[in-house]
Amino acid sequence: MSQTLMNLKVLLPFQIFVEETGVSRMVAETSEGSFGLLPHRLDCVAAIAAGILIYETEARGEVCVALDEGVMVKTGMDVLVSARRALSGTNLGQLRKAVEKEFLTLDEREKDVRAVMTKLETDLVRRMATFQNE
Repeated sequence: MSQTLMNLKVLLPFQIFVEETGVSRMVAETSEGSFGLLPHRLDCVAAIAAGILIYETEARGEVCVALDEGVMVKTGMDVLVSARRALSGTNLGQLRKAVEKEFLTLDEREKDVRAVMTKLETDLVRRMATFQNE
């Protein structure tokens, strides 16, 4: 009896990062902890936290991919992961450090930029209100 295997596609904003067939299992990280998928699991959607996606194929064995935040959708035997950024590598420790350094550091910078933008927008609205009252 042949085993039914999954198809995995990891999408980034401007490219397909991973496209694999014959995936027997995968594990991703969510804000609630690790989330595992096997081929016959029911269809589902999960919000992915910055972390490591692990999947296994017969041809490549266990493969690790560092992902930024994103979404995982399983429909039938197809699994689609959409993330902002991704890195691949063979050393799990190095990938974990990359997640901490690249993805979490950028999030801090993004927070700083958002805070500045909020201040500018607030100032603009305040000035517009002043002109409207005059």
